[in-house]
Amino acid sequence: MKLLSIQVGLPQTFGRADAPDPLDQAWTSGIFKEPVAGPVWLGITGLAGDGQANRDAHGGPDKAVNVYPQVHYAHWAAALDLTDLSGGSFGENFTTAGPLEAQVCIGDIFDVGAARVQITQPRQPCWKLARRWRLRDLAATVQRSGRTGWYLRVLQEGWVAAGDALVLLDRPHPEWPVTTANAVMFERTADHAAAQALAACPALSTSWRDTLMQRIARPQKSP
Repeated sequence: MKLLSIQVGLPQTFGRADAPDPLDQAWTSGIFKEPVAGPVWLGITGLAGDGQANRDAHGGPDKAVNVYPQVHYAHWAAALDLTDLSGGSFGENFTTAGPLEAQVCIGDIFDVGAARVQITQPRQPCWKLARRWRLRDLAATVQRSGRTGWYLRVLQEGWVAAGDALVLLDRPHPEWPVTTANAVMFERTADHAAAQALAACPALSTSWRDTLMQRIARPQKSP
């Protein structure tokens, strides 16, 4: 895997409170990211110069870096008739070349530059992606497609730069490709055994584990 570009951005407010169209109403987000030239510091909670408006849903140690494979943009350009897609267009920090969601797993550990990172969960697109591109159902469309990207936690802080390779060091949970984790969370919602198994993966993010455990605690409906 290769790091093609790095993007960061701080929260900004857009739109206006009195706009009649919900897509034009005031909202605050850090989804607009700009490329970084040269090395950037990657700390435990993310890249220097990066930030999130809603820290309950984004960012933090389990979601320090948002990764998205560049190859997906060709699909979205054709499917959505968008011509200006480039690194950072979906709010990601790392735009990569190489393995996709079916070929990386929860818990995979990589060296990148002087840092060390680990995959924690699939990216879960939210409504702000739809607002970013003014396409009301974009978040759901991305989720259904499986072209979600994924999040990283930082195991070792360090400098990273575009052009760095992401070198796979360890794959402790080959049974949990990102595609399979997505399927358990969003498609196999009645499969409590699968939810229990995924929740037991020690590398999984805390937020996904909590969601799965809440699901397991709910009584199952009779057939």
